Amino acid sequence: MGLFLKKIFTKYRQKQPLSEAVQLVLLKRLHRLLNNGYSLISALDALTWDKSMEKPVETIKYHLKAGDHIDVAFHKVAFHETIVAYLYFVRINGDLKNSISKCIHIVEQRLSYKKKFSQVLRYPLILCVIFLTLLFFIKTSILPSFMDLFQMNVERPTTVLVLISIIDVSITIFIVLIGLITIISFVWMYFKHKLPIEQKIKMYTKIPIFNYFLSLQTSFYFASHFSMFLKAGMSMKDILEHMGKQGKLPIIAFYAQKMTVQLSKGFYVTALMQSFTLFEKRLVQIFHKNSNDEALEKDLQAYTDLIAETLQNNMMRLITLIQPVFFIILACFIIFIYVALMWPMFELIQSI
Repeated sequence: MGLFLKKIFTKYRQKQPLSEAVQLVLLKRLHRLLNNGYSLISALDALTWDKSMEKPVETIKYHLKAGDHIDVAFHKVAFHETIVAYLYFVRINGDLKNSISKCIHIVEQRLSYKKKFSQVLRYPLILCVIFLTLLFFIKTSILPSFMDLFQMNVERPTTVLVLISIIDVSITIFIVLIGLITIISFVWMYFKHKLPIEQKIKMYTKIPIFNYFLSLQTSFYFASHFSMFLKAGMSMKDILEHMGKQGKLPIIAFYAQKMTVQLSKGFYVTALMQSFTLFEKRLVQIFHKNSNDEALEKDLQAYTDLIAETLQNNMMRLITLIQPVFFIILACFIIFIYVALMWPMFELIQSI
């Protein structure tokens, strides 16, 4: 029995994707070894000296020796889709070191956001659980007792009973709303991959804050990849064709495919880019004003640096606002419940 459970646990653990912290460590070590003159396979061999990374590294080596591209090999060990997307373009530009360097920077930023977000959200979540428990207790114990008490007192005005009923219904609606939001979130996580990308873009543009950050992120990835390809000497048509073929950044792929069709008809892409709701206006302006690839590559590189800094600052600002806003909303709910419960009690005391 013990051996059977051990096999199940081992099989389950092997299926678990690498954490982003482990992915970051692996990328940093690989980048350092490549800079020190190691070939890719030799660098992976050196990484196996760390037993905790031996299995994923051996899997990567196996797929590389089998003839798979590096992005496919990293995908097989469940690396984040953004990392896989950057490594996909190594097929075209051959710049593995620069691609890994960009991946390291992106993973470091994401881990920083996650750490800050978890720190900010920790206490609000605890308070939210306590508050929901309190609401459930009020609904199941205190409010029924109040109803019985005031129904026995025939002299009490019906407004008090109506108020208690309103509180009861409000608590029920609040609890049901929390449940619905939770269920909808899980359903969305399950079905979002089945929706057409054009429909998802329309949905994303209707969410104000999310739309803003997604447009910054989409513009950043597009400009970053486009500038890398221009640096490698590729034409705009070839760049868009390759960007349209990758599958890890579906919004970028969708936009690139539409731009490729526009170019094949003999039209420039600026007019079409203006209709893309998840492209920043500054990105469109850069393409509009630059007529040669060298100037375009230079401006796109400067633009990606600016957007990366803007994303980081705005994301940190948003995360720091979550806690005080949540506390204010929670305090208003607590004050409302307290006043609503105490007012009937004062009414009852005055009638005695």
